[in-house]
Amino acid sequence: MNLPNSITFARLVLTAVFVVCASLGGTTALVIALITFVIATISDWLDGYLARKMNLVTSLGKLLDPLADKILVASAFVFFTSQNLCPVWVTCVIIGREFLVTGLRQIAVDKGQVIAADNLGKWKTTLQLAFGITCLLWLILDSSRPNEGILLFLQNLTSPASWLFPGFLYGALALTLLSGLNYLKKSWKLLLD
Repeated sequence: MNLPNSITFARLVLTAVFVVCASLGGTTALVIALITFVIATISDWLDGYLARKMNLVTSLGKLLDPLADKILVASAFVFFTSQNLCPVWVTCVIIGREFLVTGLRQIAVDKGQVIAADNLGKWKTTLQLAFGITCLLWLILDSSRPNEGILLFLQNLTSPASWLFPGFLYGALALTLLSGLNYLKKSWKLLLD
């Protein structure tokens, strides 16, 4: 268990904290959910960076890192759907794509090949996580009802009626579909064997 793998494991723990706090509701619990979500998001970048920089890429890390990402994203989108911030069908597409890619990677591993993450997938994850932060900010600010200053500006910016909210949501959806198709294209020959 090296440093990058420890950070990845910590992301799984942070996801559990996020789920518990988000489920509790209330401003304080949502603030804690936001903080843990942001830390988990940062750890997603940090563990990969450190693994490459310190030459600590391991098989365990290759398994745990995408798994931790998928659990965080799936948990968040299920929660946002329960809060009527994300349509059920969008959450189903996002989670379905994750199952598809996981299955394709498993087929590739069984055949001695590796399907590496591509830039579309990385941008997809970035937009999904940005949407998550936007939703959490909106929930916190909507419950506290600020009436002036930076908090009111942030409430208006993160509102579902604003451009940012649907921009992140449907941008993430588009990249989810594109990256899923790209993985299918990369592994098509494996599926035909």
